[in-house]
Amino acid sequence: MSRTKLLVLAVITLLISTVLWLDLYQFITLENFRASQSTVTSWVAANPLLAALTFFILYIAITGVNIPGAAAMTLIGGALFGLVQGTVLVSFASTIGATLAFLLSRYLLRDYMEQHFAATVSRINKGIATDGPYYLFTLRLIPAFPFFVINMVMGLTRLKVPTYFWVSQVGMLPATIVYVNAGTQIGQIDSLAGILSPQLIGSFVLLGLFPLLTRKLLTSFNARKLRRSARHFKKPRSYDTNLVVIGAGSAGLVTAYIAAAAGAKVTLIEKDKMGGDCLNTGCVPSKALIRSSRIKSYIDRSREFGINTGHAETDFPAVMQRVRDVITAIEPHDSIERYTSLGVDCIQGEAHITSPWSVEINGQTIHTRSMVIATGGGPALPPIPGLDAIDFLTSDNLWTLKELPQELLILGGGAIGCELAQAFRRLGSEVTIVEMLPRLLANEDEAVSTEVERSFHDDGIIVLTETRVTAFEHTTNGNEIAIENAGGKQRIVLDKILVATGRRGNTANLGLEALGITSNPNGTIPVNEYLQTIYPNIYACGDVAGPYQLTHAAAHQAWYCAMNALFARFWKFRVDYTVLPRAVFCDPEVASVGINEQQALEQGIKHEITTYHMADLDRAIADGEARGFVRVITPPGKDRILGVTIVGPHAGDIISEYVLAMRNGLGLGKILGTVHIYPTLAEANKFAAGNWRKAHLSKRLLRISRWINKIRIK
Repeated sequence: MSRTKLLVLAVITLLISTVLWLDLYQFITLENFRASQSTVTSWVAANPLLAALTFFILYIAITGVNIPGAAAMTLIGGALFGLVQGTVLVSFASTIGATLAFLLSRYLLRDYMEQHFAATVSRINKGIATDGPYYLFTLRLIPAFPFFVINMVMGLTRLKVPTYFWVSQVGMLPATIVYVNAGTQIGQIDSLAGILSPQLIGSFVLLGLFPLLTRKLLTSFNARKLRRSARHFKKPRSYDTNLVVIGAGSAGLVTAYIAAAAGAKVTLIEKDKMGGDCLNTGCVPSKALIRSSRIKSYIDRSREFGINTGHAETDFPAVMQRVRDVITAIEPHDSIERYTSLGVDCIQGEAHITSPWSVEINGQTIHTRSMVIATGGGPALPPIPGLDAIDFLTSDNLWTLKELPQELLILGGGAIGCELAQAFRRLGSEVTIVEMLPRLLANEDEAVSTEVERSFHDDGIIVLTETRVTAFEHTTNGNEIAIENAGGKQRIVLDKILVATGRRGNTANLGLEALGITSNPNGTIPVNEYLQTIYPNIYACGDVAGPYQLTHAAAHQAWYCAMNALFARFWKFRVDYTVLPRAVFCDPEVASVGINEQQALEQGIKHEITTYHMADLDRAIADGEARGFVRVITPPGKDRILGVTIVGPHAGDIISEYVLAMRNGLGLGKILGTVHIYPTLAEANKFAAGNWRKAHLSKRLLRISRWINKIRIK
């Protein structure tokens, strides 16, 4: 905890202790007020505005620092100002005071709680994000819950301040009216306990529980409706298998592997090629292509390293053959033979779900206790006129190319578009990349986009941001595209067009509509935090579930799907995305984990940024790759890592140290204290941690150190 926070906490503790030690809160009692009621009432009548303002400020002060006396102050407000004015004053003063106490708890304790109890706080915040206002409203309606406890506990969550204010305002109003109205008859009240009878407290409890009960009843109604729908399907008396997995991509393969390792009988169904998109049209072929393009770029740069090789020519058919060879070399890892040897029953064919417990495949019906849908995703095509009239490329059919495109336009400046744009440019294509947003890789920080766009400019790629494609047309000259941006409208003629505007889930022909399972607008299947669909025994993971279109995210989800599908009756596991890295394999590479600067600003997270530039790293200089940076997001004054972005050579590899640190609650101090081999790119992590340490050295300790060392040489 920082010195400022410790000072604030000490002052508040001292203030409350003084009040309690000296019994100062006894001055705010019904007895004391009755003793001087006539004098106070006369002063209020003579100074109505000053009296109201004084009461208002005093009430805020008492509630803001949790000093006992708020209930008595509410009664006094009714006695002094009447029902209407008293209710207005108390209602707003109590809400402002509660919000101040809420903010004070957040300032002093939330960072500590999130740092030391990250997993628990994360789950609480997920509940607060969906049901926070309901819970707060219930607590506010029931006077039995201590006022200060609600303020303190809610301050530890991520509940937004405006939401906290207005829900508290509305929720406390009924009890405020009761108390203020009682205050107008203060002469007849013997104690605070006399205001709330058991019957009245019971009424408040029912009123408070009403919104939660309504929500619970609605959930129960939907569940009952679902059970009625399920009655249309005949539940089998026995099952052929414990688990059916539909789709043999990354998500499906890992699910089947884990379930089989746990001793379950597993049936894996794939209608196309084992390995899915990742092996056949995604990660593996794209990285093989990028590797060839990078070797070509090294040859083109060979003079930088004192080597004269002349001009290198791209043999595109040989490049594509190498891509196929790489796929062939990796195929055994995902083959039917391997998974059969692991105990998985592999079936080739198109699956059709006929009930929550049955799947039809090749005319055969398989009854299963649970199933996992892992059918992956495919390219999302934009609704642009004329697109269906041209022979366009996507990340799926790109690998059928036999000749290197002379002129290639890439639509989309995300990860796929950026990787392929640079690869084809370095192999020899003239490349133009078009993006609607103001910059490439818009989900990353602006500094990342700037670095990548600078590299693209050096490679000779034309980057058109804030540009909208309005139409496609196939003419005798080739594929023609109409674009529109700040420079006006123009038409471009190109050899080939690659559409890389995102991906959507594959759910066609699965039979989900008959089960009442509807898809999201992007084609993904809605799932809960356990990756369950509306049917508790049907799960989904990978690209078909989202929210991350990443192979390692699919594998991460697969573990939860396998465990929950087999053991949910005994124990369920919530999927955890808190430390999920990502990378873009352009040159320089971009790797990220946690939040970045723009996300911290959007979420209102207080933070500071520590940066280390690769231009200062010995190994990067020796390799001729001295560009990029390591950027670390931490809370102010703390070494806890909230997020990291690395731009530079092998960023996807060297970020793993930060992933491990974040996963295990290790701060920058631990990274700084770890010995790194010299000279390596991984030293950038240590130097970034060192920059954080330099910025947080105690000036007082430095002065003492200088003084000690000065006197030792005299």
